[in-house]
Amino acid sequence: MPVNLPLPNPSELKPIAGFMLGIAEAGIKKPNRKDVLVMTFVPGTEVAGVFTQNRFCAAPVQVCISHLEAQTETKKIQAMVVNTGNANAGTGEEGLQNALKTCVALAADLQLEPLQILPFSTGVILEPLPLEKIIAAMPRAIANLAEQHWFAAAEAIMTTDTQPKAASLTLDTPQGQINMTGICKGAGMIHPNMATMLGFIATDAGFAPGLLQQLTREAADLSFNAITIDGDTSTNDSFIVVATGQVAPIIQNQDDPLYALVSEALITLAKQLAQMIVRDGEGATKFITITVQGGKTAQECRLVAKAVAHSPLVKTAFFASDPNLGRILAAIGYAGIVDLDVRQVQLWLGDIWVAKNGGRNPNYHEADGQAVMQAAEITVKIDLGRGSATQTIWTCDLSHDYVSINADYRS
Repeated sequence: MPVNLPLPNPSELKPIAGFMLGIAEAGIKKPNRKDVLVMTFVPGTEVAGVFTQNRFCAAPVQVCISHLEAQTETKKIQAMVVNTGNANAGTGEEGLQNALKTCVALAADLQLEPLQILPFSTGVILEPLPLEKIIAAMPRAIANLAEQHWFAAAEAIMTTDTQPKAASLTLDTPQGQINMTGICKGAGMIHPNMATMLGFIATDAGFAPGLLQQLTREAADLSFNAITIDGDTSTNDSFIVVATGQVAPIIQNQDDPLYALVSEALITLAKQLAQMIVRDGEGATKFITITVQGGKTAQECRLVAKAVAHSPLVKTAFFASDPNLGRILAAIGYAGIVDLDVRQVQLWLGDIWVAKNGGRNPNYHEADGQAVMQAAEITVKIDLGRGSATQTIWTCDLSHDYVSINADYRS
C-alpha cells in the first residue's frame, strides 16, 4: 500500500487548453489494460525535456533528444506517444528504428512530420518493441483524444505502480488564471539523475523559446532528481514540460514578474508528483525526508543525503522501526567529504536530537528514537556544521516486498 497517498480525484484534474490525451489498449504485456497514450497540442506550443544520464539510454530517449534539438519555430513538437509494458531499451539499432517508425506512424495519423513527435516507452528492458501492436492501437488513442483524460492517461503509463499518479494546480495571476496538470509513473529503479520514471506536466501558460528548458531543468533538479528508492538509475527516465500558451501573455524572460509566479508553481507541482513516486515505492511502508544542512556547498549536502538514502542498512532499519542510527553516521562518513570534521556533525530523528558533536547525545534515549521510527512519515535532519548550504532528498524504506516485486516482475 502506498504511504499516505490518496487516489487522484479525476474531477480535480484540470484540463489544459490546447492539450489533449487519448488512451488505447494494445495488449503489449497484458490484455485488457490501458497501455498506449497519445498526447497532442496546438501549434506553437513550447516543449522542454530532461532525460536519463544512463549510458544505456533507451531508443525512445535518443529519439526524443534528437527531435527536441531538431525542432524549429515552424516545425515544433506537436505530439507525444507513450507505451508501457516494454522499455525498448537495450534493443540496439532495431530498437532505434522501431522508435523512429512509431514517430512516422503517428505523424501520418496526425498529418504531422515525424520530427514533431516524441516517443516514450517504459517496462521490461532487453525485449524487442511490439511495434505492430503499438501502431495498430494509435488510431484508437487518437479517436479517444480529449482535454479531460488525465486520470486515464496516468493509468495508461503505469508499470509496477500500485495506483495512478496525477495532480493539478491553479495559479491566480494579475494576467489571469493559469492551470497546470501533471502525471507521472515510477515505483522502482528510482535514483536521482532521473528515475525509472516518466513525468509529464502541461500548462496553459506560454514561454518564449528556450526559457522553458531552463525552468524544466531547475524543476527536475528540485523534484525528480531529489528522490531515490533503490539507487538504480533507469534507461528511460524522461521529464517533459509542455506550455501551450493559450492564456496570459507569453513570458519573455526571467525578469518578467509572471515568471516567478509560474516557475514556483511548476516546481511545486513537480515536487508533489515526485513525492508520489516515493510514496508508492515498491514495497514501501515509510516515507522519509532527509535534509542535510550546514554544508559548504549544495553538492556536498546532496552527497550526504544520497549516501543515507541509498544505504540498504539504513533503509532496512527504517522498515524494522529499529533505531540503529549508527548506520546513518556511517553513511555520512563515507559520503565523500574528505575533510569532514565529524565533531561538528549533528543528527536529529524527527525532533529527537540523536547525535551531538559527532557522538551520541547524552540526553538521547533509544525509546524516543523507536517511537519516531514507528511513524509512516519520518524526517531525518543532519547538520554538517561547515557552511550554510542545504539540500533535501525524499526516499522510502526497503522491505521484503521490494525483493518479491522485483523477483516476480517479468512473470
